[in-house]
Amino acid sequence: MDKEALKAAVCSAIDAAKADIEKLALCIESEPELGFKETKTAKKVEDYMRSLGLDPQTGLALTGVKSRVKGGKPGPSVAVLAELDAIGTPDSPKADPLTGAAHTCGHFLQTSVMLAACTGIIKSGVMKELAGDAVFFSVPAEEYVEITYRKSLREQGKLHYICGKGQLIYEGHFDDIDMTMMMHSQANMPQKAVAIGSSSNGFVGKTVQYIGKSAHAANAPHEGINALNAACLGLMGINALRETFREQDIIRVHPIITKGGDLVNNVPADVRMELYVRAATMEAIDNTHKRVDAALKAGGDAVGAQTIVETLPGMLPLHCCKEMNDLFVANVKEFSPETEIVDSGHFSASTDMGDVSHLMPAIHPFIGGTDGALHTKDFTVTDFDAAVITPAKAFARMIVDLLYDDAACAKKILADNKPLLTKEEYIAKCDSYFSK
Repeated sequence: MDKEALKAAVCSAIDAAKADIEKLALCIESEPELGFKETKTAKKVEDYMRSLGLDPQTGLALTGVKSRVKGGKPGPSVAVLAELDAIGTPDSPKADPLTGAAHTCGHFLQTSVMLAACTGIIKSGVMKELAGDAVFFSVPAEEYVEITYRKSLREQGKLHYICGKGQLIYEGHFDDIDMTMMMHSQANMPQKAVAIGSSSNGFVGKTVQYIGKSAHAANAPHEGINALNAACLGLMGINALRETFREQDIIRVHPIITKGGDLVNNVPADVRMELYVRAATMEAIDNTHKRVDAALKAGGDAVGAQTIVETLPGMLPLHCCKEMNDLFVANVKEFSPETEIVDSGHFSASTDMGDVSHLMPAIHPFIGGTDGALHTKDFTVTDFDAAVITPAKAFARMIVDLLYDDAACAKKILADNKPLLTKEEYIAKCDSYFSK
């Protein structure tokens, strides 16, 4: 069978499974779970993979699910990834009433895309004509939230890193993968469109604790040390730094206070915060986050409070493979010429796909068919075909492109795109952020 016939076959198989994929998407959306807690979602992915005749690995980085489909000949391994977790959006009508979690970042659509592409590859039988393997991988905990909870998992020895793909890299689950692709829903893009990005910000995470001295807030405030005032001064110090941030570094520093004290009638003696320091390059992150530490400490010093800042590895900036981006666009144009193609350039948010992109060629296109801002109650699907079927077909067709003709296309991309970091260098870099 020639390449175009193989690509047509995977598209036909995806079309035939559309009703099942849409049903599964709604099922996943109805039971959102936060990172490293995605047991129900992982089971749904596992069950669907088993229904295709696969024998997935499970429990990777606590909840990850991974299946491999071997080709007719040995060759590179190409992975399609999806993320299992939801995000906290308690005002969403689809939020879990107990946890506030909701799929307002579209990860249920990612999972549907990955499983639709998997269906197309399996049901069409094309792998016997290809050289290499196709890997379908649901990964946990892309959203970098509940930092204190995840630190407790680290303290228990259950995790080394507190973000999903970093933990999977650490455990070796990307060692047998050569190139990766994953989509993400685009905010406020209800039409049939694809936005091709080139890069993103990375970040480090921080937890901050100010320890003061409790006293009666009315009778004896002079006997206390107000940790909340220390935090306010620390935040003012960060704000004073903002005018020094260079435009090209695209720096973002955004904190939250997770504990503001204990009782309103006492001088606050224990105040805690979480924050990110984001930037477009690791150099900018490294330069900025140390200055943020100094500002935070100055707040404590000003009132006599103890300041404890703990830095944690977050996510590396994303670097997309141009050749793979071009291949994705070419496939979309071939089977869906009406789809609008948009150049989205750099985006200032972050994804732990950035970590993977430092180790191998990777892409992360943004897909239309959804409306409303991400992480808000307004996020909704407007066109399931655009949001899921289009990227699923593009990924499945790319697997054919990459692994056809003894994987000539994949081998050329791998030869032309040397990793930015080795796995050992990646681990050393991430570990360097852990506070001593």
